[in-house]
Amino acid sequence: MLAPAHVGHLAMLRTLIREASAEGSMTAGLAGDTPQAVEFFAQIKRALVHGYFVEEDPQSRRLESVAVPGYVFWPDDRHSGNPPVGFGLFRALDGGYELWLAGLEFGRRGGGQGRALIDALFGTSHGKKTWVVRIPRGSRYRAAVAHLLKAHDFESVGDTKTLRWFLRRSAPPALANRVRDAVNGHQQLN
Repeated sequence: MLAPAHVGHLAMLRTLIREASAEGSMTAGLAGDTPQAVEFFAQIKRALVHGYFVEEDPQSRRLESVAVPGYVFWPDDRHSGNPPVGFGLFRALDGGYELWLAGLEFGRRGGGQGRALIDALFGTSHGKKTWVVRIPRGSRYRAAVAHLLKAHDFESVGDTKTLRWFLRRSAPPALANRVRDAVNGHQQLN
């Protein structure tokens, strides 16, 4: 079951993101109280409160609002007052979305829970218009995530220094070209 994420879920997201960062499944440096982590979680909080965050466009240098819809996940059809065990945050990108962040409690991994989370996220209106997913190259869950993404028509389009990039086959051609250029080091994708 999914429900819209809100600022009341921030502590759960912070915990799951810090744990995943510490073990290499998410961006490095988010496990502690580094300046990077403080700014990152402030950005997450803004997204949960307002539904968007502000970032600088790397090419134009203008500040732009970016929509960040998100969901929290329970592994069954009802949450029965229990806290969610997973989440997914999308980031607006060229008339669609990137699955920007997703996480599941470590104790819930395996046994189909990751598949249930990914299937639920891609079943949402945002998930149906998601074109891009990036995962850390060093993640021990890289192969499992790639397998789950394949079921939703994503293919790996290559690696950058720290990330493996996936693109949905039905992505708009202009975006697909930008993603491939970003992977090949020719431009930066917002």
